[in-house]
Amino acid sequence: MTPYEKLMARVQETQLLAGASSILAWDQEVKMPKGGLPYRGKQLALLAQLAHERSVATEYQDLLAECEQDPALTGDPASPQASNLRELRRSLDRLTKLPGSLVAEEAALASEGQAVWAEARKADDFSKFAPVLERVVSLLRRKAECFGWAEGGEIWDALADDYEPGCTAREVENIFTPLRERLSGLIREIAEAPRRPSDRFQRIKLPVDKQRSFVEELVGAIGFDFKRGRLDVSTHPFCSGNHPGDVRLTTRFHEDNLSDAIGSTMHEAGHGLYEQGLPFEHQGTPRGSAVSLGIHESQSRMWENQVGRSASFWRWCLPRLKEHFGGEVAALSFDDVYGGVNRVEPSLIRVEADEATYNLHIMIRFELERRMLSGDLAVRDLPAAWKAEYKDALGLDVPDDARGCLQDIHWSMTAMGYFPTYTLGNLYCAQFYEKADEDLGGLDAAFERGEFDGLLTWLREHVHEPGSSRPAAELCVHVTGKPLSADPLMRHLEGKLRPLYGI
Repeated sequence: MTPYEKLMARVQETQLLAGASSILAWDQEVKMPKGGLPYRGKQLALLAQLAHERSVATEYQDLLAECEQDPALTGDPASPQASNLRELRRSLDRLTKLPGSLVAEEAALASEGQAVWAEARKADDFSKFAPVLERVVSLLRRKAECFGWAEGGEIWDALADDYEPGCTAREVENIFTPLRERLSGLIREIAEAPRRPSDRFQRIKLPVDKQRSFVEELVGAIGFDFKRGRLDVSTHPFCSGNHPGDVRLTTRFHEDNLSDAIGSTMHEAGHGLYEQGLPFEHQGTPRGSAVSLGIHESQSRMWENQVGRSASFWRWCLPRLKEHFGGEVAALSFDDVYGGVNRVEPSLIRVEADEATYNLHIMIRFELERRMLSGDLAVRDLPAAWKAEYKDALGLDVPDDARGCLQDIHWSMTAMGYFPTYTLGNLYCAQFYEKADEDLGGLDAAFERGEFDGLLTWLREHVHEPGSSRPAAELCVHVTGKPLSADPLMRHLEGKLRPLYGI
């Protein structure tokens, strides 16, 4: 074997440990009995520590350094070899700054934290979760100190790099500030609009078992391969991509909110389509992995919003909805369903938010986690700060912590620096979709016929199959010819919502 082949074999073996951790984490959320929690934390901690030790071992570092000196491997920056070496070096430079004991401690805390969060949320009792969140913040401060951050930056930057490489709080703030102003202006226009879409679709009660079979049918229609994936139920919907042949989605159901089940499931299926579309021949290496969470989120938001909330999708979907459920659904009009899924109404729950207000939820979380990490906000004061932010941004009174600061799973998983990837994903999504629509000569007619393979094929070629061959910002320019901009997202929102509201 050449040094490069030895390096890739080692990397792929290490990823087998990560894959095993992924399956155990999925099992904890979906299938594991509560009594398994203490031992599961030990299992995940050991796997994380073993993966870390392999990823910083002297033999591995020597192989990587040797390969980096070979111009045949590094000459073409977009080649699989150069992409792998670039991303492995970036990862190694971070991993070598972390002691293995801290890696194991974080894995165990994340396992414990998710279980405690779920119980606290169910009981609407922040005091049950606060001690764990204090430990999370303390651990993440230590982790950030190990990484360090650039002069003029802040502690948040050190953590964000794990999710969106190169992302800084200042850059996010520079994107969020003008976007917030534009979104707030649109939301004010809608609040004063002369008409409002019907909410009839959101008020119909439907059996959960029939909802589940219906959303399975939908995600199969858009291209999710159930021979290489599955759909289950969890407290917080997620996608767990072990490898392209084993992609696991979860969703949730409410008897009186089929719209939420459709949106959540199509969102997670978007993640799943990305995972199933990554090149299997590069599995276990950076070239066979997603670019960033912002790009990953662009895929989920595209299928949830640009597709799943489009007029053309609902012209195709409504007859199937009526055939599947019958009864009260039979009287729904096109305006009931299309208007219903596109209603703009400030709400408490992020994952149930409409397209126009969704990013305000992200901006709130971004600011709160920055303040917790910097020490400007004590964990015990989080509920009050959360309520104040929601009142200011969305004009809402938060009645309890279950619908407030306990609604998201991310901080219990030790994921801080993560939330802005959702808004970055919305921006990438709108820009990619505009380009796909242009290249394919218009997607609406295909959606009305229930043909989604054109868009999926385009995404496979331009986003999925390239893996991590280019960093996110560079991929955006390569695919669309332009740097990331908020303009496509605002064109999408304004072009759809103003006509709906008679503006």
